[in-house]
Amino acid sequence: MFFLILTGKMLYIQATGQVDGFNLEAWAKDQREKKEVTPAKRGYIYDRNEMVLAQDINVYRLYAIVDPSFSPDPEKRLNHVADPATTAEQLAPIIGMDVSVVQDILDKGSADGRFQVEFGREGTNLTREQKLQIDALDLPGVHFIEEAKRYYPNGIFASHVIGLAQTNDDQLIEGITGIEAQLDELLTGTDGSVTLLEDRYNDPLLNEEVQVLEKQDGFNVQLTLDQKVQTILEDALSQVEAEFNPKRITATVINPKTGEIIAMGSRPSYNPNDLGNVTNWYNDIVSTPIEPGSTMKIFTLASAIEEGVYNPNETYQSGTYKIPEITRAVPDYRKHWGTITYAEGFQRSSNVAMAKLVWEKVGTETFLEYLKAFQFDQLTGIDLPRETLGRLVYRYPIEQLNAAFGQGTTVTPIQIVKAATAIANNGHMMTPYIIQSITDPNTGDVIKENTPTIAGEPISEDTAQQVLQAMESVVTEETGTANGIFELPSYTLAGKTGTAQISGGASGYLYGRENYIFSFIGMAPSEDPELLMYVTVQQPELEATESGSKPVSYIFNHVMENALHYQNIQPDKDQVSTVNELVMPVAVGLKTEDIADNLTSQGVQVTVVGDGPTITASNKTAGETILSTDHIILVTDQPKLPDLSGWSLREVVQLSNLLKLDHEIVGQGYLEKQSIEPGTPIASGDYILFDFTDFNPVSPEEETKESGVE
Repeated sequence: MFFLILTGKMLYIQATGQVDGFNLEAWAKDQREKKEVTPAKRGYIYDRNEMVLAQDINVYRLYAIVDPSFSPDPEKRLNHVADPATTAEQLAPIIGMDVSVVQDILDKGSADGRFQVEFGREGTNLTREQKLQIDALDLPGVHFIEEAKRYYPNGIFASHVIGLAQTNDDQLIEGITGIEAQLDELLTGTDGSVTLLEDRYNDPLLNEEVQVLEKQDGFNVQLTLDQKVQTILEDALSQVEAEFNPKRITATVINPKTGEIIAMGSRPSYNPNDLGNVTNWYNDIVSTPIEPGSTMKIFTLASAIEEGVYNPNETYQSGTYKIPEITRAVPDYRKHWGTITYAEGFQRSSNVAMAKLVWEKVGTETFLEYLKAFQFDQLTGIDLPRETLGRLVYRYPIEQLNAAFGQGTTVTPIQIVKAATAIANNGHMMTPYIIQSITDPNTGDVIKENTPTIAGEPISEDTAQQVLQAMESVVTEETGTANGIFELPSYTLAGKTGTAQISGGASGYLYGRENYIFSFIGMAPSEDPELLMYVTVQQPELEATESGSKPVSYIFNHVMENALHYQNIQPDKDQVSTVNELVMPVAVGLKTEDIADNLTSQGVQVTVVGDGPTITASNKTAGETILSTDHIILVTDQPKLPDLSGWSLREVVQLSNLLKLDHEIVGQGYLEKQSIEPGTPIASGDYILFDFTDFNPVSPEEETKESGVE
């Protein structure tokens, strides 16, 4: 009976492969079957010239087998760590651990009956070089698991744009921010595998079929960014951050004819290879609305020109503007310009000029239509995550006037950039984009390719050209707020400065000469712009002699000049210049009248200091090559201080050095005040204060929501 029962049980097991519901066949297969995963590569991210911006690199995780049973014949072959002391001594220096700590891990694992042990953080993310060093030691029982890690070759480089991807708890690389997160599904590939049967010693069984599943690597993404231009931008941002310690910086370079983003960066930023303490994960250019300040005036001017109600030669009374519907007048940031033309008002960034244009000429309802035509009430549609919409504040008369000069209403920097493409591109406003193409590396097929898209045509070509000319005058005319500060050596420039208040404080806004967002939007070459750049610097720490334009101009001038060259855009200043080269004649010791008349007759600007008959000093030496645009200073033997209003800082310092004065400088730009009255006789060693202060805020009692700055 026992024999029959046993035989029957055996026959049953043989026929069904099961014991008490347990599938022996599946268990056996599972014991013998080994599945080697072939990891798919995450897609690469490239710049426009196929320079790698983000890629996978192979790293290695170290482990050691400590179970003696894994070495069935230790005399012939050791498969486990049999000598923990020697293994620790050779392994520790390579992975950066103490020998005693490594040996303790090995000893403890063996004592606890564990099959294998790992070595914590130091045993992960090992480089190929470290792996090869350990392989060369031929240590029994020491093995590696190959893993992928996301790597960013340029470190802090468009970090908020490219974003960050890291290995998650399932050992898979996952996009967290930026393009990495937005296109995570496309960038992530599908792993392949090789399945085979092995014996207990991990040797393949003969004559067994091997099943292979091909991997599918993730799609590659090519951006419109130019690595060279972006690098220049990042360097400029880092320098300004170190020198001025601002709360925020943003900078965007775009091709206004296509909408392609050439460079985009902001501070604070982070290094995705070494995060440290990240204080800002957001891309402020698309995610943080700000009050734009006077850069909005280019759109106010555009609406007036388009409506046919703008006469640049018409005059108005600057200073303040009061209508019955508001309780306090709209102020200019300076109040002593008097009666000036609207053209000069735009150059000086007059709030009154813009408010009068909207209220008296364009009309508030029509102006609102233009704000919407420039799409300040819409997302730009840029292919970056977390884009946020600004807010048009336009219900009451004071809000409508404030909107004319960029106060109250909020926009994101990318909204300003998008709207400005209409000015630079003959009235055609382009949708900004940063993803150029997406390619399947497994087949070579381009699965998506972006092309330039016209988002709207808010103004005509003629209006765009007139606004460009007005913006160029802001840079070239002495009355312009950008004159002498924003300048490109090789290219003509059209631009507009901005100084905006920041919400906060008891009265709604912060006060103090540093508590503003200083900005500049510029286009070059000015006649037919190939690049457009917008820079904002929030709350920089300034010296008493520095203005908010200094950090902004450093970024803009440096980046824009180099970007234009790298884009192979032909310099145009020689084409518009009529400068002649001259030779400076002998002047010192000769008659004042003769030398001054000689230079003036050749078109050179000459300032004679004093009314003495003989020249004693000059800012140019005899025989020196000078230009017809140079300013020649001739000091006589009876020097009297001239009126220096409008002189540049360089010219004022030259004069002071010639007269050997004890001078002090306040501010930058062009001279506003001098502590010694013009016409006063002056001697070597006299003290003089030169005041270049470039804004003079009005008191909170005098202002509306607009600040006392332009």
